Amino acid sequence: MTIEDPPAPQPAGPLGPSPVRPPGSVRRTSTLDTRWPGGFGTGLHIDGRARDLYTPADGRPPLVVAEDRLRVRFTPASRVIEEIESTPARSELALLTGARCGGGFRTRLAQALPRERDTGTPLYLMLDDLAAVSLIADFAETRWPSAGPGTHRVAARPQEGVCTGFMPGSSALSPDHVRKGGDRTRRVVPLPHPDDPAGWHELAAPTEPSMRRARRIDVTPGEVIGVDAMFQDSATVPEGGRRAVHEYRLHATAHARTGALLTLRAEPRILPYDECPLAVLNLDRLLGTPLADLRTTVPRVLRGTDGCTHLNDALRALAEVPALVAALHRSAQE
Repeated sequence: MTIEDPPAPQPAGPLGPSPVRPPGSVRRTSTLDTRWPGGFGTGLHIDGRARDLYTPADGRPPLVVAEDRLRVRFTPASRVIEEIESTPARSELALLTGARCGGGFRTRLAQALPRERDTGTPLYLMLDDLAAVSLIADFAETRWPSAGPGTHRVAARPQEGVCTGFMPGSSALSPDHVRKGGDRTRRVVPLPHPDDPAGWHELAAPTEPSMRRARRIDVTPGEVIGVDAMFQDSATVPEGGRRAVHEYRLHATAHARTGALLTLRAEPRILPYDECPLAVLNLDRLLGTPLADLRTTVPRVLRGTDGCTHLNDALRALAEVPALVAALHRSAQE
């Protein structure tokens, strides 16, 4: 008997606006917007905004339970943090000045701000995203080729084995194992739903070259915890609006007492290569994992060609779901 491999999932296209907030839920939204005030090749600036919003089940107005703002400036043509500050202020952020947002940054972050990590604050989610956002920010230059001096190039170093998209023999790789160019971006609409304008925090509205990482995590408690989350990387374009290069949606349930994952499903929506969506076939390996452990478990279990870098980032962010559940319960009792 021949056992056939499961069919490769295909990107389903942009999600469209976010769903209306469910009653009795808490929603975390975050955005990190990049810009180059001096033009491409100069110092990168990041404006981060994140908010947790509780929506009562009885129809009362929504309640902001946590909100953070982050501003980061990098040294020119590098990923080294030159200045960093938050609102509300955290003095511990000074420990990240001079850090390079590359390999080892997340370890340094966890050591510098253990309380933010352990309590799952909106600020920590944004800080955890800095390494990835500073790396992919130059995607905006591909949308604005005449906007400045620029240094964008397709990666020249070998990429084979880095992730599912770059598995050996991938259509994403040239014969010398270097990533090919290509454009499978899709135009996307604004994130807020027209019937739910309060469903997102105040969004920046850049008209200059800019890259954005956006997240939404809806959490609904009950006999099991329900999670509906999305993740999108997009850039402004000269003709107006935005085009996305990565987008996923996640659906999960978890045990209300232990936080262990009971079900997990990912929808690839926008991805750059044919092989990228194959990573969703490995998600069953995470079942039974406590949500709070996902930041460390995901990169260990879905490493290399078993995982998609961007899907892994979406999954790791679910580590804060227990903190959101706790915030929802506190708010419901007030």
